[in-house]
Amino acid sequence: MNILRFARLAVPAAALAVAACQPAATSSPPLEGAKIGGPFTLVNQDGRTVTDRDFAGKYRIMYFGYTYCPDVCPTDAAAIGKGVALLAKSDPDLAKRIVPIFVSVDPERDTPKVLKSFVSAFSPQMVGLTGTPAQIAAVSQAYGVFAGKGEAQPGGGYLVNHSRATYLMSPDGKPLALLPSDKGPQAVADEIKRWAT
Repeated sequence: MNILRFARLAVPAAALAVAACQPAATSSPPLEGAKIGGPFTLVNQDGRTVTDRDFAGKYRIMYFGYTYCPDVCPTDAAAIGKGVALLAKSDPDLAKRIVPIFVSVDPERDTPKVLKSFVSAFSPQMVGLTGTPAQIAAVSQAYGVFAGKGEAQPGGGYLVNHSRATYLMSPDGKPLALLPSDKGPQAVADEIKRWAT
């Protein structure tokens, strides 16, 4: 497995502290007030430069991974894509206001063309974003995401160790909640409906 065993702990301490202090039934999103997110300028799967402002007014699902990931990234991307598809059936108006975003932590290999093939396999709404190593490092830091290139494998490939978190962001770019992409599409859809109001 290419994800660090303690990856869930890599979520910013402030986010965990806020989430841990929330009672089970609350009207406030668990990540409300957490210092997660911020402005970015990246390139989408069509080779077009985009910024965080291009997604203003939409709920954003922010996931950081890479297309060559052998295990959790495609599994989580599938859960996110299918979760949004479930919402499209139960609450089409809400589903139209959601943009799932897959941010590559492997800009060396994840070109726009590679990202386009990857994200289109999971959802027609999913946006793939890449950029220079400096741009990816900046957006990763803003979202409290750890990523580090592993040692070369036989044949020249490599894995990227990275933290695993799926953020639901508000239409104004503020963090709302962590989505349980590891628990499948229905859990993702349920959590979105809970906090996207």
